[in-house]
Amino acid sequence: MTKPEVAQRRPPGGDPARQEAPAGPFAAAPLRILVVHNRYQVRGGEDSVVTQEVASLRRAGQVVETLFFDNATIRTGWDRLRTAYEAPHAPRGIAAVVEAVRAFRPDVVHAHNVFPQVSPGMHAAVQAEGVATVQTLHNFRVTCANGILMRESRPCEDCVTGSPYRAVRHACYRGSRLGSLAVARMIDVHRRAGTWGRDVDRFIALTPFARTRFLAAGLPDSRIRIKPNGLADPSLDANGPRAGILFVGRLVPEKGVGTLMAAARLTRAPITVIGEGPEADALGRAPGLTLLGPQDPAAVQAAMARAAALVVPSHWYEGLPMVIAEAFSLGTPVVAARIGALADLVTEGRTGLLVPPRDPHALAQALDRIVDDPEAARAMGRHARLAYERDWTEDAVTARALTIYREAIATRSSATPRAAA
Repeated sequence: MTKPEVAQRRPPGGDPARQEAPAGPFAAAPLRILVVHNRYQVRGGEDSVVTQEVASLRRAGQVVETLFFDNATIRTGWDRLRTAYEAPHAPRGIAAVVEAVRAFRPDVVHAHNVFPQVSPGMHAAVQAEGVATVQTLHNFRVTCANGILMRESRPCEDCVTGSPYRAVRHACYRGSRLGSLAVARMIDVHRRAGTWGRDVDRFIALTPFARTRFLAAGLPDSRIRIKPNGLADPSLDANGPRAGILFVGRLVPEKGVGTLMAAARLTRAPITVIGEGPEADALGRAPGLTLLGPQDPAAVQAAMARAAALVVPSHWYEGLPMVIAEAFSLGTPVVAARIGALADLVTEGRTGLLVPPRDPHALAQALDRIVDDPEAARAMGRHARLAYERDWTEDAVTARALTIYREAIATRSSATPRAAA
């Protein structure tokens, strides 16, 4: 493991001790926040969310330092074996976190991904320094080796209450039994040790549905808070003409692209598809669909602003698909499968429509409703925009994060001091 990347940022104007508290919802004294994140080998949505949250906190006047680990440093077979063996406690990663805590003296440490170079063991080490900890649960890796509660393109909860070592038999983590063993061992070690019930002051779940699965996995009810990821307000006029249905996402079976292809043969609605993946060739040949391939973010936003609705026909639980937040921000309603977190995010008949998963007939009927009644679709779009303004804006999400941090700090202040390890 190479030395992790440490970066400290202060609010404009110099010494944070001399800063005036910002006005409005962030008027309390600024907090000192250490953000810990283990980046993925292939940059994904979680990495982007962490970057965006750090920037939002700084814009809100908080004093933020980051400690980033990078899985791109795991290059050789020896690196992989050593990392897999150390994953349950990751002593080198924990030592780096403790060093950063002692140097920066934060009020709170906010952990995002901690696998494999940091491990959940960092929470006890941070608490031993007298500092509060918060853990965002971006996925289900506290109980599921692949982190998404899915196997063979279907929801799977075998390890939620059962043995995590079932994942080894199915090679759930990237098709690797060795990798699955490393993750399963980490889950088992911390489940048995009571890490999640004892060593984290607050958890952040992204949706009410995700919270139910974490409760089923044994996490403490009193410490889980719900906070979605924020999204900057797009500077785009979304009041122009609208037509057709838009799909944006990876072109893989679990995203429901097979159901979408079948529905396209049954609906009167023209469907445009943006994305790439192994199902691209099949989608390109499917009648009723127009495949545009991957597009840059500006083109995606423009397409959303022109669409009558966004369709999300997923077969799996999803985490927090930011494509829904983006659609809402542009006043675009969403037609989604009634599965997992999607049923939390879309309100039937108000911000969009919900249909049974894997049901192309029901999906086609819902898409027909959108194109046959454009006024009703526009009304749902207006409610979607209001939902975005209430729940997803940068200010709303940052204010919620600061409330959670202060709860964690109060919990740690009232706790019996832990002996340093």
